[in-house]
Amino acid sequence: MVYVISQDGKPLMPCSNTIARLLLKQGKAKVKRREPFTIKLTYETTSYTQDLTLGVDTGSGTIGTAVSKNNGDIVYISEIIVRNDITDKMTQRAKYRRNRRNRKTRYRKAKWLNRANSIKNDRFSPTMQSKLHSHVKEIEYIKSILPITKLVFETGQFDMHLMKNPSLASPKVKHWGYQKGANYGFENTKAMVLNRDNYTCQCCRGKHKDSKLEVHHIIYRSQGGSDEADNLITLCHTCHKALHDGKINPKLSGKTKGNLKYATQMNSIRKQLFRLYPGAIETFGYITKANRLRLGVNKEHYHDACTIATQGDSFTLKTNLYKKKCISDGDFQKTKGIRSEQPIETKKICGFRKFDKVRYFGKEYFIKGRMSTGYAILMDIEGKKIDFSSMPKGYKTPKLNNCMRIAARTSQIIQTVAM
Repeated sequence: MVYVISQDGKPLMPCSNTIARLLLKQGKAKVKRREPFTIKLTYETTSYTQDLTLGVDTGSGTIGTAVSKNNGDIVYISEIIVRNDITDKMTQRAKYRRNRRNRKTRYRKAKWLNRANSIKNDRFSPTMQSKLHSHVKEIEYIKSILPITKLVFETGQFDMHLMKNPSLASPKVKHWGYQKGANYGFENTKAMVLNRDNYTCQCCRGKHKDSKLEVHHIIYRSQGGSDEADNLITLCHTCHKALHDGKINPKLSGKTKGNLKYATQMNSIRKQLFRLYPGAIETFGYITKANRLRLGVNKEHYHDACTIATQGDSFTLKTNLYKKKCISDGDFQKTKGIRSEQPIETKKICGFRKFDKVRYFGKEYFIKGRMSTGYAILMDIEGKKIDFSSMPKGYKTPKLNNCMRIAARTSQIIQTVAM
């Protein structure tokens, strides 16, 4: 399947490889994009198009998209892996910045809330901006190469309170449970835990006569422990210190953090998508699941998108699958080491950057890492390092001089998978 753009930049119906080859040979078209392969006509033509439906399986980790004709032919499918590393990177960056400030500007008082992005109105967190942008970018790209006439989104409306406390499903609890949370009547969770434990150390039961009580995380926060009452226990200062020093080891069972943040993110993404695309049709996961089981297709994000686009009718794949992974725009860390003693090359090495797509001995890979000596580490789109230990001597570590660049680094890496 080759995608076609008119002379004035409007999307037309896709054509076959044979027709595209003839148009290119006769000079009536030029190559616009390599992957997915797209051509642009160099002569005026009619703008007749058919109705196409874009189905989007929205997600906080992976997005699936598919474009369907009225007869069930799927002319475009993609699966996009969304970034989930932004929070960790920003936390690490703040740690480096604080450390650097303490080393070099200790005379300066610490500033707080001095960044314009942190105090502006209607602020969206960087993680949410990235995830929403990943949805919008793919939708707008598809609309730029195909004449989309209808949008269908599979979204979800998640009840955080019910997911956190399943007992709210009971009619006897529901009528008051949403108003009276777990900490109802207390200032905070710590006060509730102290009251629950009757203001008594749960280790020594008051034998140490220590009046200073503290609330302890059973599973440490550094290990993914939760801040909920199920992971908190009351200890006196003596027992608390002895526990952290390893002198005592009481048998306690805690609770790790839940994954409700992804459900919360999807609630926000859903609202923003329908604000940007008010004419879109909404469907839900249970409808897609029922239609997918009836059609007998495997559980994949792109299969769900095909089911959404055809609205439950049978479909036929007429195109390849385009796997995409969102990455950062560039690498900006210039040094590493405790004292920043080892420089990191952020510019090109032998003409290559990280995440460039290259061909190495007939196969396509992505650059995972580069060495100043001219060698490289290659990976697939999933980020898995490619093992070349079976290659002859001299080729076990790929040389950049033996690689041919296919595509330069962008905010997405793309791989075509034959269906």
